[in-house]
Amino acid sequence: MLLAFEPGARAVDLSRATVVCPPDLTGPLGKAVTMLIEEVEKRTDIRWDHRSSWPASPAPVIAVGAASELSLFAGKYAEELAGDRKAAGPEGYRIRVKRIPGAPAVFVIGNDARGVLFGIGHLLRSLRMRPGVIALPDDFNVATAPTYRLRGHQLGYRPKTNSYDAWDVTRWEQYIRDLVVFGCNAIELIPPRSDDDASSPHFPLPPMEMMVVMSRLADQYGLDVWIWYPAMDREYAEPATVAFALDEWGEVFQKLPRVDAVFVPGGDPGHTRPKVLMNLLARQTDNLHRYHPKAQMWVSPQSFNQEWLDEFIGILQNEQPPWLGGVVYGPQVRTSLLQLRGAIPRKYPIRHYPDITHCLRCEYPVPDWDSAFAATEGREPINPRPLGQASIFRLTQPDTIGFLTYSEGCNDDVNKVVWSALGWDPAANVTNVLREYSRYFIGDAFTEKFAQGVLALERNWRGALLTNEGVFATLKEFQALEKSASPQLKNNWRFQQALYRAYYDAYTRSRLLYETGLETKAMARLENAKKSGSLGAMSEAEVLLERAVTERVSSGWRGRVFELAEALYRSIGMQLSVPLYQAKAVDRGANLDNIDVPLNDRLWLEEQFAAIRSLPDEGQRLKRIDEIVRWNDPGPGGFYDDLGDLLRQPHLVRGPGFENDPAFLRSALVDFGYKGGRLSWWNNTTSLYDQPLKLHYAGLDASARYKLRVVYASDVPSRRVRLVANEQIEIHPLLAKKSPPEPLEFSIPAEATKQGELTLSWFREPGLGDNGRGCHVAEVWLIKTSGN
Repeated sequence: MLLAFEPGARAVDLSRATVVCPPDLTGPLGKAVTMLIEEVEKRTDIRWDHRSSWPASPAPVIAVGAASELSLFAGKYAEELAGDRKAAGPEGYRIRVKRIPGAPAVFVIGNDARGVLFGIGHLLRSLRMRPGVIALPDDFNVATAPTYRLRGHQLGYRPKTNSYDAWDVTRWEQYIRDLVVFGCNAIELIPPRSDDDASSPHFPLPPMEMMVVMSRLADQYGLDVWIWYPAMDREYAEPATVAFALDEWGEVFQKLPRVDAVFVPGGDPGHTRPKVLMNLLARQTDNLHRYHPKAQMWVSPQSFNQEWLDEFIGILQNEQPPWLGGVVYGPQVRTSLLQLRGAIPRKYPIRHYPDITHCLRCEYPVPDWDSAFAATEGREPINPRPLGQASIFRLTQPDTIGFLTYSEGCNDDVNKVVWSALGWDPAANVTNVLREYSRYFIGDAFTEKFAQGVLALERNWRGALLTNEGVFATLKEFQALEKSASPQLKNNWRFQQALYRAYYDAYTRSRLLYETGLETKAMARLENAKKSGSLGAMSEAEVLLERAVTERVSSGWRGRVFELAEALYRSIGMQLSVPLYQAKAVDRGANLDNIDVPLNDRLWLEEQFAAIRSLPDEGQRLKRIDEIVRWNDPGPGGFYDDLGDLLRQPHLVRGPGFENDPAFLRSALVDFGYKGGRLSWWNNTTSLYDQPLKLHYAGLDASARYKLRVVYASDVPSRRVRLVANEQIEIHPLLAKKSPPEPLEFSIPAEATKQGELTLSWFREPGLGDNGRGCHVAEVWLIKTSGN
């Protein structure tokens, strides 16, 4: 029977199909067939019959198996299919539809066991399913194999994750299935001792017990199992420390049913010199092989300073350790992936470890993220970035064998699917990937609208929030979906996540508009202080500013965010609040606790007002108020940049930008970290590692003199900065940043501006490791002090 299921399209009806596969299936093949039958039943309330022979009477058939066993499941079509076009390579598969009246047949033929698994995954995300109906486009025809041999995700069962620590075995198996459907072939586990607490109030099982279960689950589906195993101890040059580590790691290795590779980060966490670390890992490789003879040992140069990075590369070039399986490129590596590939011997493959879970202070931050979002939604929000992640993938992956992503929970679920899909086919259309995601996880009726909604959520985060009118339109789209959603869909955690983001984004923009307007009115009162008196002007300004609390805007949207946070805790264990849901920390995804963070300078102004009121003289009070009112004013012929404000950076030299440099190793980056004082100190622009941060001025008065006023606001004030004009004139040497911040002033030599232009370059201390941050510049005034 052919069904019309989309305009201009036809489909075969598989509602009464029988699944035919080789007899006595066990292991991953058996799991694959079980997954097919069970996942279809969940979406349709139809449970397909399962047998090893074709039905005696004409009926729809879904025939599943490996190409080497065609004769056992393909019936009379085995010979024909044996000569069919194949997708060469491991894990490949083909899906064919035979249009037979009354008895259509769908064949899922894998090149190997994994090919069967991924072929079933492709079929599942292509079926049109709803209660009582299962259909497949009648022209469906695919033959494909993966481009990258490693496509996986870290699944860390530990307290600091925003959801994983609440998952039981059933939830873990479901999520592993969900990842498999989109081509994931590996997971990465974390041992009981890492840079985290030993326990969580949400744990359903102890960490070691759950690690064993997850290793077994992955093995049952035929997936590779990696371990992210940080070297946590201080003195690995000491024999006693090495002996302890061998015993501890060996106990973990012995308990796990499957281990294919161990990845030891050089840092974050970790603090061991490369030559000592490599000696330890040579011993640990022997330790690993006692229990898993074919498992590999991998290492990364994360957090290395330049000296240690050079030492690490030298070991690989000169000693070429035979036990080393490969090198991992991840966060906090001070060179690009391309540069690292060129520096190490080709015999060592590179695996990518991309951070897809964080939005700021991370490897691939959201470009030009508005400070209002950074202050509220924070470092680890629900963060679908399909187009951004695709850009990162296509720029970085060609020099690798694949990836296992860095994840801290299900907040990055869309990003995982995008990476898996592109790992299979880098040319895949991202919108089509989202359509498959929406069809499979949300439902056939919402395929297009939900896919477009996810893209709209990504657009919400582009550029200045004050001028991004699309944020309200995005919420309107999701409210329409919400209104028509079934009770079952409203309980779907992926649907709830999208709603949470849409409401949170819109509420934040509404507050930003409102609180910006309140501050504008308050500043107008202060500008009138000479007429109204200083005390009266401050009182009037305070009343206006307090309306952000006493007369909230968009309270209905705020209330819906809280309702969705509760729903997500119940549906998927997401911990969006520390006091309400016992999240590990606000920065670990608990952004419900930041929903009312002020989006103007109310708190700073109230502090200033308290200090001004203590002054005994009206003249002094008016002078301080005037300084507040004219804070941003550089005076006649001067210039001002608020480097964390996307609308007030006219002199910033941006560099290649996210499109060509998504890790911002060569580009200026809007960064966040310091909290306190003015909002202009909560954000800044930085460069990373040894790259200079630059401002360029043109059209200066060549005969005039200038001075510079600058605020260095940073969450790492100990990282010293140096300022140079025109590449050669030192304005100030390396100095530590003040905390709390305050404006500093420096004279600009006349020779620096005599050509009517000026370039200012800030540098962090050279050669350092860690995450490369610290060259933070928040505000800059170039003030004309003499001349016409």
